[in-house]
Amino acid sequence: MIYWHIFLAFFIPGIVGYGGGPASIPLVENEVVDRYGWLSVTEFSEVLAMGNALPGPIATKMAGYIGFQQGGILGAAIGVFATVAPSLILMIILLSVLHRHKDSPKVKRMTNYVRPTIAVLLGVMTLNFFTTAYEGIGILQTLILIIASFILLEKWKVHPAFVIVGALAYGAIFLA
Repeated sequence: MIYWHIFLAFFIPGIVGYGGGPASIPLVENEVVDRYGWLSVTEFSEVLAMGNALPGPIATKMAGYIGFQQGGILGAAIGVFATVAPSLILMIILLSVLHRHKDSPKVKRMTNYVRPTIAVLLGVMTLNFFTTAYEGIGILQTLILIIASFILLEKWKVHPAFVIVGALAYGAIFLA
């Protein structure tokens, strides 16, 4: 029964918590502290602080931790799954609707409108990254990383994950 309770404790906030992890935190607190009594308010605030200190989505980290605390590894897996299940279900439904109407002129037109918007957003993000890198490490280091990444990705077709790891290693060695 504990696994079902873990599932419900994180699935329900995932459904009604519009706005992502931060919006669902009070709902998770209600389930975990008030409804099931797994944690006190102080313990919950400590879990929240720990989750905020780590990279990644807060809701899945909290679900994994609390699920593990209550039901071991299976409890952690159920908690994380319950957190992402509402989005997963909705994406599958939307994908099936989109797939059914993929040849519709309206869908094609919408796609044509969305693509330039995404391109502009990616361009702005790239400019922000470049500006931050320039201010943080200087123009020479920024240019070295840009040129090396471009050559590795475009000329030698190195997988992007290896380029990222290489850039991290470069930063650890030369920029530390």
